[in-house]
Amino acid sequence: MEYRKIKQEELTRELFAHFCRRQEVTDCWRKTDGVWCVQEAPFVDDWSEEDYAYLLTCLRHTIETGGLVLGAFENEQLKGFAAVEAGREGSAGQYLDLSSIHVSQDRRGCGIGKALFEQAADWARAGGAEKLYISAHSAVETQAFYRAMGCREAQEYLTKHVQQEPFDCQMELVL
Repeated sequence: MEYRKIKQEELTRELFAHFCRRQEVTDCWRKTDGVWCVQEAPFVDDWSEEDYAYLLTCLRHTIETGGLVLGAFENEQLKGFAAVEAGREGSAGQYLDLSSIHVSQDRRGCGIGKALFEQAADWARAGGAEKLYISAHSAVETQAFYRAMGCREAQEYLTKHVQQEPFDCQMELVL
């Protein structure tokens, strides 16, 4: 697996030709009356062409504003990616936002997510951030990944993320 920064000119729909976002979800973490519990909430998470177009716009913006877009390539095919925004967030500017981290369905469980996450955290740490902020998918499997990476519930929730994805778990990694 080759891990490298993705360049602006690479951000086309063709980059994702061999990338499968699909995730079949059964159980999710939900906060009810201030208590986290697992609830059955089955759905399939996948991206439409409109979702890919929006993703490409977001990733281009990340690069344009000085953030990191990192890819994992196998035989020159994208199999995972992560993005960290450059702008500081939080009441004390303590956070850099891990705005994306995804691994293609056919390569999950192979350590790609871990490697991407660690490199994203290293980049944020080198940039002087105290914490990495993650608005994380609530699926049990996804939450297990973030917990294994050392994440915990965010001490401060960023309103824009809560409003955009109210079922996400707001998390942080202390760098």
